[in-house]
Amino acid sequence: MQRHLLLVGCPDRTGLVHLITGALYQQGLNIVRNGEFVDRDNGMFYMRTEFEGDGDYDRIGTDLAAILGDDKGRSWMRFYPPRPKDIVVLATKEHHCLGDLLVRHAYGDLNARILSVISNHEILGDLVAKFALPFHVVPHAGKDRAVHEREVLAVLTDYGFDYLVLAKYMRILSPAFIEAFPSKIINIHHSFLPAFIGANPYKQAYERGVKIIGATAHFVTDDLDEGPIIAQDIIPVDHTHSARAMARAGRDVEKIVLARALGLVFDDRVVVTGNKTIIFD
Repeated sequence: MQRHLLLVGCPDRTGLVHLITGALYQQGLNIVRNGEFVDRDNGMFYMRTEFEGDGDYDRIGTDLAAILGDDKGRSWMRFYPPRPKDIVVLATKEHHCLGDLLVRHAYGDLNARILSVISNHEILGDLVAKFALPFHVVPHAGKDRAVHEREVLAVLTDYGFDYLVLAKYMRILSPAFIEAFPSKIINIHHSFLPAFIGANPYKQAYERGVKIIGATAHFVTDDLDEGPIIAQDIIPVDHTHSARAMARAGRDVEKIVLARALGLVFDDRVVVTGNKTIIFD
């Protein structure tokens, strides 16, 4: 039986759940999972519905559009059969996040297809080769950012991807690059944002004497390390931890948080609204 996913965002009003689920019921469709959220700050209603059956999908789209209305462009709706996402991974030298994704991909735990890995260094090539995936080296040395990004984009044109995953890709992307892929670039940051933005977060954390360290997975925007947050986690540390020990412990948190965030995104459980996310977990 065919399964579909419905995502809805519209101004909140009484009876929306009844009207939307009723439209599916009228087509003989069975709802297998449903989640709703009302953002009272902006008066918006959000809903994620998994349903199955063989109804008239053109009619469903028409009926739902009539229910939601336009309301000056604030209402939107998407429904489609869920599928694994196609991704390209960008990395630099650190192996822990990339290696974790490669293993999850090899064993079917990622709900995604890794199309290729792109790096500005050669060091991770042997690791990627073990998983028989394309690996592209686009060196950045001696080039300005615009030139290097054009070369990366030239490689990306060979792949029809849904998301770019920055698995410890230690290059700051330009606004033009980010604008080309809105809400399609996911980064893992090695701190519990908004604390310790930018470089050397574990050194910053050590010098501040923090008692927890963490990691944050987020969508990339023009504001460095300030895009909509998808997932975070922390672990305790104390005065006996050096900056190096914090970094070693932090690597485990980073790969777990990145995998959790990608699982949510690839299962279509994340809605971006402004600079935050709604998670249907």
